[in-house]
Amino acid sequence: MAFLPDYAELHCLSNFSFLRGASHPEELVERAAALGYEALAITDECSLAGAVRAHQAAKEHGLKLILGTEIRFENTKLVLLATERQSYGAISSLITLGRRRSKKGKYSLSRPDVESLAGSGVLVLWVPNEDFETGDWLSASFKGDAWIAAELHCGPNDHAKLLSLKELSGKSGLPLIAAGDVHMHLRSRRRLQDVLTAVRLGKPVAQCGHALYPNAERHLRLRVRLAQLYPAELLAETLNISARCRFSLDELRYEYPAELVPEGHTPASWLRKLTGEGMRWRFPAGVPPKVAELVEHELRLVAELGYEPFFLTVHDVVRFARGEGILCQGRGSAANSVVCYALGITEVDPARMNMLFERFVSRERNEPPDIDVDFEHQRREEVIQYVYRKYGRDRAALAATVICYRPRSALRDVGKALGLPAEEVDRIAKTFAFWDQKIEPSNDLFAFAAMLRGFPRHLSQHVGGFVISRGPLAELVPIENAAMPERTVIQWDKDDLEALGLLKVDVLALGMLSAIRRCLEMVGKQMHEIPAEDPAVYAMIQKADTVGVFQIESRAQMSMLPRLKPENFYDLVIEVAIVRPGPIQGGMVHPYLRRRRGLEAVVYPSPEVKKVLERTLGVPIFQEQVMELAMVAAGFTPGEADRLRRSMAAWKRSGNLDQFEDKLKSGMRRNGYSAGFADAIYRQILGFGEYGFPESHSASFALLVYVSSWLKHHHPAAFCAALLNSQPMGFYAPAQLAQDARRHGVEVRPPDVNASAWDCTLEEGTLRLGLRLVSGLSEAEGRRIAQGRPYRSIHELKLNRKDLKSLACGGALQSLAGHRRLAHWAAAGAARRAPLDAPASERLPQLAPPREGEDIVADYASLGLTLGRHPLALLRSHLEKRRLLTAKQLNALRHGSAARVAGLVTCRQRPDTASGVIFVTLEDETGTMNVVVWRALSERQKPELLGARLLGVQGVIERDGEVVHLVARRLLDYSMLLGALAAPSRDFH
Repeated sequence: MAFLPDYAELHCLSNFSFLRGASHPEELVERAAALGYEALAITDECSLAGAVRAHQAAKEHGLKLILGTEIRFENTKLVLLATERQSYGAISSLITLGRRRSKKGKYSLSRPDVESLAGSGVLVLWVPNEDFETGDWLSASFKGDAWIAAELHCGPNDHAKLLSLKELSGKSGLPLIAAGDVHMHLRSRRRLQDVLTAVRLGKPVAQCGHALYPNAERHLRLRVRLAQLYPAELLAETLNISARCRFSLDELRYEYPAELVPEGHTPASWLRKLTGEGMRWRFPAGVPPKVAELVEHELRLVAELGYEPFFLTVHDVVRFARGEGILCQGRGSAANSVVCYALGITEVDPARMNMLFERFVSRERNEPPDIDVDFEHQRREEVIQYVYRKYGRDRAALAATVICYRPRSALRDVGKALGLPAEEVDRIAKTFAFWDQKIEPSNDLFAFAAMLRGFPRHLSQHVGGFVISRGPLAELVPIENAAMPERTVIQWDKDDLEALGLLKVDVLALGMLSAIRRCLEMVGKQMHEIPAEDPAVYAMIQKADTVGVFQIESRAQMSMLPRLKPENFYDLVIEVAIVRPGPIQGGMVHPYLRRRRGLEAVVYPSPEVKKVLERTLGVPIFQEQVMELAMVAAGFTPGEADRLRRSMAAWKRSGNLDQFEDKLKSGMRRNGYSAGFADAIYRQILGFGEYGFPESHSASFALLVYVSSWLKHHHPAAFCAALLNSQPMGFYAPAQLAQDARRHGVEVRPPDVNASAWDCTLEEGTLRLGLRLVSGLSEAEGRRIAQGRPYRSIHELKLNRKDLKSLACGGALQSLAGHRRLAHWAAAGAARRAPLDAPASERLPQLAPPREGEDIVADYASLGLTLGRHPLALLRSHLEKRRLLTAKQLNALRHGSAARVAGLVTCRQRPDTASGVIFVTLEDETGTMNVVVWRALSERQKPELLGARLLGVQGVIERDGEVVHLVARRLLDYSMLLGALAAPSRDFH
């Protein structure tokens, strides 16, 4: 029987050594456990980015995990291993030092930097590479803590190499150990590793030469094979090192920032004081008993778990924003607690919402609650920089987002690595849409791309998740520079943070808040002054007259509004949540609508279930309801219910909801519920696994839905101006927003240097377009022009050729020069001649004005919209010859009728549902058309679907009351009829 030595692999790179390692951390851990390794060290190059994933996998497989890093400097290659908490912090801080010195994706370290680790407990493995004097330095600096790594990979000179390393060991006094320089978990990944090397070097595999490894030995090898390659004492020494490495990420303890509590107060007393003041502000006539009871319950649980600093941290950020006039709104179950309502973090009164407090704070799990705070998207940077200033770069950083290969990017990189012509690779990649996830491995290109899909490509910054610590953050997790100036990020993403229980405060951007704040300023109101429950506003919403309104402006939402017919605020809460993949996949939408219309009886199997589901007519729509059902019907504890929620959120990725099926069903049957009811609830939970929406988020969004709807209904001109000033945002481009305003009786005037400000403004109830819409005009010059009005000639504008041309193209010089052709002539003359040389009056040539079509093309090119006729009005005779109907004619047809239409594509949407349906919005001179394209047709006619600017559709009418859809049977690209017209659409956002 072959000898199987015990062995710990101490030098292993995962694919978080970007474009080097060819296996996921989880794959490496699973394989090492299967091979019976004593331990595995994940030592990615100057990185701990994959550490949490490896940590979780190691706990699952019962394998000892050692954390460390590989670093290179001055022709020296070292592997650093953490033995306990102090040494881990030292390694993390060293990584931070190297990364912060360099641009994103690089690092720079020196010998003195490494010397600073001496005495910290860090163990050092030296991989010699003709840097033989390094041994004496390590022996002196890391006495008893340094080794020479013998890495044998079946080369022709392995025997000689081992003899040389033994001689080096004798001279330096450093003992030898065996190590693998592992880059992949299986030998079969070798060719992929070659491809990754080629991608990293930016040249084809065939040109990479000695940069490629000569064989596939850098995989996790069988122990019997290791025994054949290495002397037994070198393998045994790996166990001695492993025994010294006792650190686990479970030892990390997060400490909240302390400076927010004034002297004389504890975090608990200060939070209670602020909450009490907020309660008196929120309820000047007296706090209702129910609310007082809720706040005491929350404060007790927060105190028990020590979460006060978390709420104080979020309160401080919100306080800063409000002080600077930056509109913000918290969301999430924690944000919608009574405490957060009192602290001003949210405007949603939780007493109205029946929130489940255990959704975000549970005695059974030791981690901070989650609060998302949305800020105006154009001013969020002010908030981010405030956090950096307050806590310093050493204590605050953004979370990372791991950018992974998707089919298109994988095909492009693999194609270059294989040396294929760029045009061919580009053509192949373009056949994949963003939602295409599967690649059939029919040849090398597709096979390698399929393996590469899902591999991490690089770290980017999270949209706004801040990590803030009491002490140096770098001792918890490495920090590095982001690509964006003045931004730093940690090497872990939000899932890693959640797994380790580290505080994350989400400072997010929301365009609608920018628009609402601007609109409120125009009409002289504050958000709390908007009257609640205005029937006229709900009447507008029920007609789906919601272009530009927050959340309910999508085609799916607009088709739901006439069916659900929201009549009050809670109806809006349901509306926001029900048009989501969770309720749709769980089969909850149609039962809810039938019960709402009185077409189906509402039956509850027990009073407990009725209490949970009564507000949604017996149908679970929100995540919180699923958790409550698990508790009241299946006997789950709050902590177990929260684990169910987490599994629901991760189900699409990990598929681990099955572990709850037996417990749920048996618990329900034990409590007297039928097997049919238990099966139905579990199917609905699987639907939520696709995407369930919390009631708490929905309530926060519903408030913004109502406010934006109220502003649109009562102040359409100001609302449109605010939306235009806040672009880019929402589903609709400026052209659709302006046309919608005009349909609502708003007069829209063109930009003009003698009338326009930089922003769009109101002129006696009319909307004047701002200079910001003029493409190519710099903001600095636009604001200067607006401040210097009025002008008598183009010379007085004192602009360069580029800005004058931009204004001429945008029709903004009409008051000075006349139509576009004259404006271009005058602008060209002004740009050539110094103002002092200009004659007092210059005779302009007799130039014919542009034709209507030319003006429209120029409007779209410069402004993104036209105030003239709709482009399709000019093409109507051509469209009628093709027997194509208008939107108005289409909407008058009966259910089941065949129809042919064409319109400008303004929006393409693909909801995250299993059906793969795509909704396309078309627009003509009479209105909009809603087109449904099912997956089979979208795959068959992808070029027309994704490429057409003017799309023709042959299909069948589906009518449900006022909701009309055209289900496509065939797509046609009529874009050639548009000529040079640039009418971009808002797609898949």
